[in-house]
Amino acid sequence: MRTLSPPQFAGATSLSALAGYVDAIAFIYLGGFFVSFMSGNTTVGSVELVQGGDWGTAFAIVGAFVVGVMAGTVVSRARSGSAAWVLSLVAVLLLAGTLLSGTGIPIVFPALLISAGMGAVNTVFARDGQPALGLTYMTGALVKMAQELVSAFTGGSRTAWLRQFALWLAIAIGAIAGAAAYGWLGITAMWLAVAVAVIAVVVTAASRRRTR
Repeated sequence: MRTLSPPQFAGATSLSALAGYVDAIAFIYLGGFFVSFMSGNTTVGSVELVQGGDWGTAFAIVGAFVVGVMAGTVVSRARSGSAAWVLSLVAVLLLAGTLLSGTGIPIVFPALLISAGMGAVNTVFARDGQPALGLTYMTGALVKMAQELVSAFTGGSRTAWLRQFALWLAIAIGAIAGAAAYGWLGITAMWLAVAVAVIAVVVTAASRRRTR
């Protein structure tokens, strides 16, 4: 994360907020499943399996997330790490999932597309074809923050932990916004996420042109 420039880090926190927003909406809409937090789905799916509940949905979403990461990695490698192309994939998947959510088909199908989009977003900051920064899950960020807090009290950098904290705070604020938006607009609140993803594509593409 320390290799990210300030504009890149601002983009990372924005995408984490988007992930929190989308996950909160999906969690309410799906009745307790996540589209970006796969540790949660693994636990939920395992519990549902033992109790005879809907474990299939949880593990199907996990599979879709993995496919999304794979797709994002393929696009990133094919386009030499171009974030704009990966974000375009994210925007298309969010758009497709949002469109399907209003058709009356089983809700798991739009959830699979949206989860794939959340998987792909983790490849936006790929390095050498490998995801360099997790944007939709914060366990690792919290672990690093705690370690860097210890370093801050033992002679290390006093500010390094702030970046990890900012990512966690971004996803929390996004989730609060998503829950509030769902309470007001229902599933149509997903259109704001689509709009943000499209804006991210435009801004990233424009930034890339300026740096050439």
